[in-house]
Amino acid sequence: MATASPTTTSFELAKETITTKEEKLWQVVLRRFRKHRLAVFSVYVIAVIFLLSLLAPLIAPYKPDDLAVGDYFLPFFSVDQDTGQMHVLGTDNIGRDTFSRLLYAGRISLTIAIMCVLISTLIGVTIGAYSGYYGGWVDNLLMRIVEFLITIPTLPLLLIISSMLLRNEDLVPIPSFALSIAGNVMLISQRDAKQALLLIIVLAGLGWLGTARLMRGMVLSLRGQTFSEAAQAMGASNARIIFTHMVPNSMAPIIVEATLALGGFIIYEAALSFLGFGIQDPVPTWGNMLSATQGYMFERPWLPLLPGLPIFLCSLTFNFIGDGLRDALDPRLKM
Repeated sequence: MATASPTTTSFELAKETITTKEEKLWQVVLRRFRKHRLAVFSVYVIAVIFLLSLLAPLIAPYKPDDLAVGDYFLPFFSVDQDTGQMHVLGTDNIGRDTFSRLLYAGRISLTIAIMCVLISTLIGVTIGAYSGYYGGWVDNLLMRIVEFLITIPTLPLLLIISSMLLRNEDLVPIPSFALSIAGNVMLISQRDAKQALLLIIVLAGLGWLGTARLMRGMVLSLRGQTFSEAAQAMGASNARIIFTHMVPNSMAPIIVEATLALGGFIIYEAALSFLGFGIQDPVPTWGNMLSATQGYMFERPWLPLLPGLPIFLCSLTFNFIGDGLRDALDPRLKM
C-alpha cells in the first residue's frame, strides 16, 4: 500500500498552518458585533417588537378602535362576556383593548421613526458630502445654516412647526399615492396618514443636521486621498466622485448615527403626541396612549408603564445596537 512521504506530509501541514482564510468585511463586522452581548440581545428584543407590530392585524384580538361599553379599566387577562376573547392587558378608560392598541401603535410609531431616519440620513449625507467636497463658499454657507439650526432648541421648534402644519394641513401638498401607501403600511385612513406624513416631514426636516456635520468631516478627511485624486485624473465628474467614492467610504459612522437616531425619533414622536401636537386619538401611538393615562395614573399607577415600556425598550435597544455597531465598524479597536 502506497503511503505519503514524510517530506510531502510535512510540507502540506506547513502550508495549511501558514495559509489563513481571508474574511470579507461583513464577516469581520458580524464577528466583532457578536462579541457585544448587550447589542446582540438588543437585536433579539427589537426583532420581537418589530414582528409583533408587523403582525398586529393577525395577533391583536380586537381592532384598535373597538369599544366595549361599560368595560372600563378591566384588569389584566379579563374575558369579554360578549365575545369570549381575552383582554390581555385590560382595557382603557373608554373600553378599548390595551394590548391591541399597543400593537397597532408600535406599527405606526416604528414606521414614523424608520421613515424619519431614511429621509434625514439621505438629506444629511447629500448636504454634508457636497459641503465637504467643494469647500469654499459652499461649505461656509451650508455649515453656517446647519450651525444656526443646531443652536435652536429642538423640542420648542418642533412644537411650533408641527402645530402650524397640523392646523393647516394644506400648507404642504402631499400626493394621494403617498397617502395611500402610508395608510396601507400603518393601517390608518388617508386623513390620519396625512397627519403622520406631516409629522415625518417635521421630524426629518430637523433631524439631518448631525448627519450632515458627520458626513462633512468624513469627506474632508477623504478628499485629499490618493483614490480621489486618481478619479479626478481619470476625468470622473464631481458627482461621481462624491457618490461612488466619498459616500461609500464614509458610511460606517453614518450607519451608527442612523441606528442611534432611531431611538431619538421614537422619543420625539412620543413627546409630540404626548403633548397633543402629533397624531391624535383615536389613532393609537405610544405617545398619545401615554398622554391618555396621565389623568388616571394616581389611582392606577401601572397604566403609564404599558405604553412607556415599549418606548423605553426601543430607545435603549437602539442605543445598544448603535454602540455595538460602533465597536464592530471601528478598525482601531481590537475585539
